[in-house]
Amino acid sequence: MKKVLLSTILCSSLMFAASEYKYEVTPIIGGAITEGNTNLDDDYGVGGLSFGFNLDDKSFFNQVELGFLNSLGEVDYDKGGDTQITRIFTNVIKDFEITNNSSIYGLVGAGVEVFSDEDDRNDSGLFGNYGIGYKYKFTDDMALKTDIRHLINADHGDNTLLYTVGLAISFGKKATNVAPVQQEPVKEVAPVKEEPKQVEKDSDGDGVVDSIDQCPNTPKGDFVDKVGCSLKTNLNINFEFDSEKINNSYESKIKKFAEFMKKFPTTKAKIEAHTDAVGTEEYNQKLSERRALSTVNALKAYKIDSSRLKSFGYGESKPVATNETKEGRAQNRRVEATIVK
Repeated sequence: MKKVLLSTILCSSLMFAASEYKYEVTPIIGGAITEGNTNLDDDYGVGGLSFGFNLDDKSFFNQVELGFLNSLGEVDYDKGGDTQITRIFTNVIKDFEITNNSSIYGLVGAGVEVFSDEDDRNDSGLFGNYGIGYKYKFTDDMALKTDIRHLINADHGDNTLLYTVGLAISFGKKATNVAPVQQEPVKEVAPVKEEPKQVEKDSDGDGVVDSIDQCPNTPKGDFVDKVGCSLKTNLNINFEFDSEKINNSYESKIKKFAEFMKKFPTTKAKIEAHTDAVGTEEYNQKLSERRALSTVNALKAYKIDSSRLKSFGYGESKPVATNETKEGRAQNRRVEATIVK
């Protein structure tokens, strides 16, 4: 029964392996390009800090951003004098994933800008802004962010273009909501004479008794599900006809399975490959072995030790669909993985 419980934990972990955080703090540095009629330097440096609050999956936007940017040093007026410029802003951000590690994002919001020394064109007041950026994740909790923002002053409609780069650091993992357990009042019960318990038989020793075991001959060492069948993970890898080459589109599936094995370093996997029924049995047997080896090599590229992986080819002997149709043959050209001790 312990193996059944562990298999449930492993499946859950594989589905929810991605880390999620509540907050993100980003030190920012960059520059500002001003419109020609503002009487300010055309280009000056800025630096600051932003704080992001990540929203839940039901929200249209992914994040609410609060932050500030200060001019680096004094900004000269064309007609003499200088000023410090501070901008405080809030934006909503929408993220669009490109790959597992990178995305582009759009932002829109408003803020207030404060001039330490005002003139007739540059006085403290409100502004609106919008922009677009790029984000690349180094790890689950650290990413490079760079964006361009167009600011429009509310008083005169003057334009400023901000370009920034920052290092985003995520923190505060989201907690899982667990319903409180209500304790029932303790009732005194008269002692009951216990009858000897009859232990149900488990012929194949997989932790599931024979009366509910739907796979009575499970290989020893396999993790099993609640009905006693080997816990298999479909890597969702299908091959082109007569090929053992893995298409690049399956890279994310292989990476996700490798991350799962790293999270549970005591587990091992049997990589089992299959073919359709076109060709001779002998040829298909060899082809399936090459497909299994290709998958093992792909996992080894993600630093999974070869001692934890065993490859098996079954040729055309275990179809999951008919070989009479093109679609069925495509389903049979597959790789599966079985989790073992």
